[in-house]
Amino acid sequence: MKVRQCDIAIVGGGLAGGLVALALRRARPDIALVVVEQSDLRGRNHVWSFFGTDVGKAGRELLDGMVVAAWPDYTVTFPAFERSLKTSYYSITSDRFDAVLRAELGQDAMITGVRALACSTRNVTLSNGMRIEAKAVIDARGIPNPEHLTGGWQKFVGQRLKLAAPHGLDAPVVKDVTVAQYNDYRFVSCLPFGPDEVFIADTYYAGDAQLDIATLRMRIADYAAAHGWEIAEILSEEQGVLPVIAGGDFDAFWRSTGGSIARAGERAGLFQAVTRCYLPDATRYALAIAQHTDMSGAGLAAFSESWARKHWRRGRYPRALSAMLFAGVKPAQRHRVLERFYTLDHRLIERFNAGRMTAFDKARVLVGKPPIPIGTAIGVLTGLGNKPQPLSFSGNRA
Repeated sequence: MKVRQCDIAIVGGGLAGGLVALALRRARPDIALVVVEQSDLRGRNHVWSFFGTDVGKAGRELLDGMVVAAWPDYTVTFPAFERSLKTSYYSITSDRFDAVLRAELGQDAMITGVRALACSTRNVTLSNGMRIEAKAVIDARGIPNPEHLTGGWQKFVGQRLKLAAPHGLDAPVVKDVTVAQYNDYRFVSCLPFGPDEVFIADTYYAGDAQLDIATLRMRIADYAAAHGWEIAEILSEEQGVLPVIAGGDFDAFWRSTGGSIARAGERAGLFQAVTRCYLPDATRYALAIAQHTDMSGAGLAAFSESWARKHWRRGRYPRALSAMLFAGVKPAQRHRVLERFYTLDHRLIERFNAGRMTAFDKARVLVGKPPIPIGTAIGVLTGLGNKPQPLSFSGNRA
C-alpha cells in the first residue's frame, strides 16, 4: 500500500472543503495539504450564487477570482407582486472554482477521481489503495444519512443555455413563483450570464427525495419557450437533492456524521436552514478554521463541533420557518410562507439570507397578517400539531 504523508488531509473537494483548503493555504503556507475528491472536478458541475451582503471583506477576498458574473440587483416574482431588490448578487461556477484551487494549491496537493473508503482522526484510506497519514483529517463530504433530522427536501435541475437570440434580462430572477406549483413549493431562477446565455434552475420544496430529472428538463424547456427564448445549445446541467432542516437531534446527527473527526460544510450542518445556501457559512468557517491555533486532529475536531453547535443554536428561527413550510400548510400553498416575507425591508431580507437575523427582525416577520392560521403555527412550533417528517434518502437522488 502506498502511503502519503501530510499535515492536514481534507476529504471532499467541493465548495466547503475547497474553501477550507484555500484559506489554510493563504493563512498557513507552511502547512502541507492534501485534498481528496472523488470526481475529476473540484465542486463537480455546479453554480453557486450569493448576495453581496452574505460575506464581509475577508470573505470577498477569499472568493476573489471565482466570481464569473455580478449584478447590482435582483428580482423576485410571486403571484401577488414583483419586486426588484437593490442588493448585489454574484455567481461562481465549479470550473472557475476548480481553476483557482489548482492555481493556488498546486497539482500535488490534490487527489481526484478516487473515493475515501475509511477516515479516522489522522488517516484516510482511498479506493486506489493509497493510505494518507496526516496530523489532522477534515471530512467535508455531504451528509451520509439525515435520519436524525426532520424537514423536507430542496430538489432542482439547472441548465446553462445558449440561446438563439438575446434574452433581454438585465438582472437575475432569483425566484419566479408564478409558475405552476405541481403540489410543491416551486420556483424558477434565471441568471443572465451573457446577452444570449442564461442559467435556468427549476427548484422544488417537497416532502420526498425523488427527483424526476426528465420532467424537470422538460419544464425548463417549457419555461424558456414561454418567454420566447429559443434554446440553441445546452452548455451544462446540474441536479441536486438537499435536505431542508426543520428540527431534529443535533447530538445524534453529529455522532452519525463522523465521531471524533473534524468536519466542514454539510457534514457539519453548516448551511441556511430555509434557503439551503451554504456559501456564506462555508466562507466564514474556512476563514475561522484557518486562524485556529491548534491544527492537531483533536484540536480541529473540537473546533468544528463547537462551531457547528453554535450554528445549530443560531439556526433555531430558520428551522421554525422550515417547519412551517413542511407542516404548516398544504404543499401547493408553501409559497405563501415566504411571499409576505419578501414584502419586508430589504435589509431584513439581507440579514435573513446571511443568517444574521436580529431579535427585532424575527418579531417583525410575525407582525401583520400571518401566512398561515395562528393556531396551526403554534401547533407546529410546539409539536402539538402537525410535525415535519424525519428525513430519509429514499427514492431517486442526484
